[in-house]
Amino acid sequence: MNGNEPIVIAHVIGKWLGGGVESVVMNYYRHIDRDKVQFHFLCDEDSVAIPYDEIQALGGKVTLIPPYQRVLRYHRELKKVLKEGHYPIVHSHINTLSVFSLFAAKCAGVPVRIAHSHSTTSPKEFKRNIAKLLLRPFAKVFATQYFACSEHAGRWLFGNRAFDKGQVTVLNNAIDLEKFKPDEASRAAKRRALKIADGTLVLGHVGRFMPQKNHTFLMDVFAKVHAQRPDSVLLLVGQGPLEGEIKAKAARLGLADAVIFAGQRDDVNELYRAMDVLLLPSLYEGLGMVLIEAQASGCRALASENVPAVAKATDLLTFIPLTDGTDAWAAAVLRQATANRSGGNLGTLRERYDIRTQAQQLEA
Repeated sequence: MNGNEPIVIAHVIGKWLGGGVESVVMNYYRHIDRDKVQFHFLCDEDSVAIPYDEIQALGGKVTLIPPYQRVLRYHRELKKVLKEGHYPIVHSHINTLSVFSLFAAKCAGVPVRIAHSHSTTSPKEFKRNIAKLLLRPFAKVFATQYFACSEHAGRWLFGNRAFDKGQVTVLNNAIDLEKFKPDEASRAAKRRALKIADGTLVLGHVGRFMPQKNHTFLMDVFAKVHAQRPDSVLLLVGQGPLEGEIKAKAARLGLADAVIFAGQRDDVNELYRAMDVLLLPSLYEGLGMVLIEAQASGCRALASENVPAVAKATDLLTFIPLTDGTDAWAAAVLRQATANRSGGNLGTLRERYDIRTQAQQLEA
């Protein structure tokens, strides 16, 4: 490498499924100075939503490797890719599973090995938690640097001592604020495109159909809202293994015509504008990036107490415990529905979540 070539970072993504982690990494990739820093992406073979064309247009590269479940093949192939690529830095985004990727990186002689915490746990995901808790003590073993999307996620994976000593870098899940700013014309156009009548109350959710996101609770809340506001719809954005189950539940509740399953989308910024209230009743979150995007869009939001408090960047976001139950959530939704849409105070958003300034910090 000569002085004019960019530093090439190997980002270990795991399964690229179009989720929040992938969105964060791509946001940084689009806004970093790619003449100085370039990204290569190492993804599991069973990934389904890799944006090959955009990555190639930005000068990057995608390499597929066996999924981590095939431990020996994963280690052998990943070590080979890293060794042949002569990468100076590996940035692993697979939370507790980074023990596997960073072990391969150490064996390949990569000098800088970043473990990045994007999430935490919930007591309700027993089997998943066992694996996470067993692997968590090893999260730091092969890492030389610790990153996290929030203080909460950093303390969970790396421990209070490491965080209090300043050993954890909090890299905010930043966004392009200009892309997400409120726009009434865009709101009206997107509602027309979705065949949503004027005056309809639109509740929304953005996230994969998986236990963490708590869609079952969300459907129960919407059922109670819809009973009081028949002119309401629920807009669900994303895909995932539980989508069929949630569609079946909507049908059982007699809500099939009131729930829009929008699938995986690349117009999420416009969909936020179409919503009146975003709901995020998650069992756990490292940050809850969709809340940042919703607030930037002027959309009011309700989130469970399991979402880190730092996600509240404006007065548009309200926290409510899941233990308060679906009646309390439905009542909160109806209160929010009568409030004005507003961009709120964007000071905190600009300070913490502006991708342009955050990308410059990562670049440095």
